[in-house]
Amino acid sequence: MPIIGQRVAGHAFLRQLYADPYYPDHVVDKGRTILVRLCERIEADKPSDLAALYVLTQAATEEFNLLEAEFEAAGSEIETVAREEIAEDFWFVASTYGFTDADVEELIATRDW
Repeated sequence: MPIIGQRVAGHAFLRQLYADPYYPDHVVDKGRTILVRLCERIEADKPSDLAALYVLTQAATEEFNLLEAEFEAAGSEIETVAREEIAEDFWFVASTYGFTDADVEELIATRDW
């Protein structure tokens, strides 16, 4: 399903990670795919409140948890810079879809990184 939101479609997800050679692009690409798929889920499911949004974002966070092993296999990890960048993009998604009162920590509450 294509992303309808023009602002989201034009957003450069994980920009700082792509700019830093420490983070392998082929793994960052998978992270970007997770975020794009999250946007598609939000557009398809249209969560009615924060609780419903958190279900979607926390499921996407679980997918990022699985990427940690791929980062490590490529000589990288989800460390401070990556954590902040990922969290900022989750906040961007939530706020763009009208959930400006979302708690960033709750968006990614299921994180292992």
